[in-house]
Amino acid sequence: MKLIHLSDLHIGKRVNEISMIEDQEYILTRILQIIDEERPDALLIAGDVYDKIYPSAEAVALFDSFLVNLTKKKLKAFVISGNHDSPERIAFLGQLTKKAGVYLAPVYQGNVESVELEDEYGKVHVYLLPFIKPVHVRHFFREETVNTYTDAMNVVVKNLSLNLKERNILVAHQFVTGAMRSDSEEISVGGLDNIEAAAFLDFDYTALGHIHRPQCMGNEKVRYSGTPLKYSFSESQDKKSVTIVELREKGNVKIKEILLKPRHDMVKIKGTFEEVMNPGNFPQVDAESFLHVTLLDEQDIPEGFNRLSLIYPNLMQMEY
Repeated sequence: MKLIHLSDLHIGKRVNEISMIEDQEYILTRILQIIDEERPDALLIAGDVYDKIYPSAEAVALFDSFLVNLTKKKLKAFVISGNHDSPERIAFLGQLTKKAGVYLAPVYQGNVESVELEDEYGKVHVYLLPFIKPVHVRHFFREETVNTYTDAMNVVVKNLSLNLKERNILVAHQFVTGAMRSDSEEISVGGLDNIEAAAFLDFDYTALGHIHRPQCMGNEKVRYSGTPLKYSFSESQDKKSVTIVELREKGNVKIKEILLKPRHDMVKIKGTFEEVMNPGNFPQVDAESFLHVTLLDEQDIPEGFNRLSLIYPNLMQMEY
């Protein structure tokens, strides 16, 4: 069974007051092309569909269009809410969309039901767990000790009806201890939201969202797909991708990445004002890129930002 793992679309996001909606539409179109090329059985979207709990009309319209295109391809899609989403809004019309093969995680009510898929190797059970905090779990399991995020996840998993002889997939949106973060994520002070990777040992694959850099957590079975676009200059050197997961017989999981080329890259350059004003000094940089410029001049340049913006129309930040 072949799956495509995405997360953290953050549709409707603004970076340095610049709307990313056109770039998001561009990259979602590219993902639809990859789906045509790879012909997966299902798509997993691991939370933070939107950037805000109350998304804009254009953000909702873009995601709606994306889902409609998925259903035209007869592709099953599994979607959970992340910490940026409203669980109720993501779950809205979930019973209806099931008929079109789009499974929207309901608001967490103490139980997580699975969706059953099947291929030549047998059954695959997909569990959709929206973003949870210990207080969410404690409310439904008052007899359990739930003080930490790891406690919460362990209680959730313990109460799933897992058949360990068959293949099980978890789609979740949490921070796993040791994950490499970037500046575009919400950070909990002191790492209170950490979950130990061992909490996911019973799953054949855990499709994670929340962290914006693609990475495996200890082994290929627990993985962040990362964002499809760069959302901060701390990610300027990152390579964005979609994750392709192939589940064969029990215990046999293969992972590969397909790189995503954005409409506008996010790039950092530095030099004197005179050097930066000449794009020929930076032949590797597209002048249309989202740009962070560090000037090496000893004196402030009058109207420096505005003058650079004439050369670089998507200049986002300038510093000395």
